[in-house]
Amino acid sequence: MSVTELALAVLLLLLTPGPTNSLMLLAGAERGWGGALRLIPAELAGYFLTVLPLALACAALLDGAETLRSLVTLAAGTWVAVLAVRLWRLPETVAAGQAVSARALFVTTALNPKALLFGLVLLPSPDRLGANLALFAGLVVLVAMLWAGLGAVLRRGSGQPRALFVLRRLASVWLAAISLVLIARGVAA
Repeated sequence: MSVTELALAVLLLLLTPGPTNSLMLLAGAERGWGGALRLIPAELAGYFLTVLPLALACAALLDGAETLRSLVTLAAGTWVAVLAVRLWRLPETVAAGQAVSARALFVTTALNPKALLFGLVLLPSPDRLGANLALFAGLVVLVAMLWAGLGAVLRRGSGQPRALFVLRRLASVWLAAISLVLIARGVAA
């Protein structure tokens, strides 16, 4: 795969709405763009916790380990379900930035099924792994900035506490749907 093809594949996968992007959107809506950008290191660390070991050593190990993949998918689905419930239970008025913590973003990203695709399929390359990882990191930052920016725009458009409460509820429903899909995949595999 050429660098351009890799960049496009990674970018399209990163842009796909999922649990990490939902949290960055919500963080942008709650904290504003600048506040949400402070969470990017947690997202990068979460991705690299999963992607780096897979890209370096585990691709061959996991190739035939369907049970392990199922367990990772179930763990991801369960964590996303926990996040959905936590978001749903937040009171209508929450202090700025309280709904999305760096820890929650880190764990969500580390368990994100996209990380498996990055680590097992897209990034491993014996001759250019370092360059691939650098490209990946840059694209993660870019996409996180975009999702946080979208959240910040939503905040400006309706920065009232009630609107943020509704956005949290919508994010909770979206995360619940994602968790059901992940759990179903984990059980079916």
